[in-house]
Amino acid sequence: MMMRVIEDELFPSTPGKVKIERTHAASRQFHRCFASTSTLFLWALLLIALTASYLSFQSFVDTSSRYFTASWGGLHWERQIRASAAVRRDDGIAVLVTGAAGFVGTHVSLALRRRGDGVVGIDNFNAYYDPSLKKARKALLAGHGVFVVDGDINDARLLEKLFDTVPFTHVMHLAAQAGVRYAIENPASYIHSNVAGLVTLLEACKSADPQPAIVWASSSSVYGLNDKVPFSESDRTDRPASLYAATKKAGEEITHIYNHIYGLSITGLRFFTVYGPWGRPDMAYFSFTRNILQGKPITVYRGRDGTDLARDFTYIDDIVKGCVAALDTAEASTGIGKQKRRPAQYRIYNLGNTSPVTVPALVRILERYLKVKARKNMVEMPGNGDVPFTHANISLARAELGYKPTTNLETGLKKFVKWYLSYYGYSRRAGGKHQ
Repeated sequence: MMMRVIEDELFPSTPGKVKIERTHAASRQFHRCFASTSTLFLWALLLIALTASYLSFQSFVDTSSRYFTASWGGLHWERQIRASAAVRRDDGIAVLVTGAAGFVGTHVSLALRRRGDGVVGIDNFNAYYDPSLKKARKALLAGHGVFVVDGDINDARLLEKLFDTVPFTHVMHLAAQAGVRYAIENPASYIHSNVAGLVTLLEACKSADPQPAIVWASSSSVYGLNDKVPFSESDRTDRPASLYAATKKAGEEITHIYNHIYGLSITGLRFFTVYGPWGRPDMAYFSFTRNILQGKPITVYRGRDGTDLARDFTYIDDIVKGCVAALDTAEASTGIGKQKRRPAQYRIYNLGNTSPVTVPALVRILERYLKVKARKNMVEMPGNGDVPFTHANISLARAELGYKPTTNLETGLKKFVKWYLSYYGYSRRAGGKHQ
């Protein structure tokens, strides 16, 4: 009996009924499966559509953000560039100044603007030293009608846009990663700015129409371990003592290549320890002044044999005169369409003061003008790339540029201290800040 019940449940007595119910069951399963698959497919389509919409919107937002936050480009920006580049004197020149918010760049830009030349600056306002000082220099330039682009010389598109906007006759290339000791801490920054940045700029110049004449800042550091004094342009420069020096020497070789192949007119200027108002806070005279006023000790390095270090300190106004003279005597580049038509001018000059002064003597001058005695720590010079002395032979610059420095260290430091006390709000009598 039990077996029959089981058989009836498993195998109904009516064959047709079994067939129909099996068909209906299969159909219901098929529809459920189809409905489930369709639903999943629709959800998948919806998910894809939402994802695509999100990505499209995000791309729009990113593009819009880049457009609205870009520091360069647009009609207003181009009008500012052209206005700043406008020449206001007969036979004036239009100059792109790189590193325009830097120490030398600011002074050169002001000198050119004051005599009626067109000047456009570019600076990336990096944080190697206090960017607020660079911003203050930018404001100073803006007050004289000089527009400074916030950008990097490694930005090839920006440089191309600048040369498309203005037919610059000259480039004054002063942008660089400065400092000898910092190279130990951040060597890549020197390659980025002093080598890669230089090449990017030269690439833009060779492609520009017209090609500009280029004057650029090399350095007395290229003389490295040379012990022949005074340093002359014909002396060997194949023994650099620091990475900074090596990048500047590399720059001299790279500029020669672009002169030789593309006909770019090139003038390299080897600066010797530039100082003065609006200077760089990492320089010894600047940091000594700050620490003396704050009652902090200063570190004075000496040679390993106990000799005092000496530098050919050169006042900023003298350096500016040399830079402007180099611009005025620079011949036009000879390339068109990236092709050299004939040999182009290539020059290198020392710009120094020719009167080296020891670092202890510099400290004594600062003490006298600040009316504060320095707390000195005398330390043997470490092996960080510094050299014991510099001394410029400027006979070539004197003969060909009419370069003649007129400011001695005492006069120059007096002007610097006056600026420092005013800019940072110090009281001479109290030796402290007003605010």
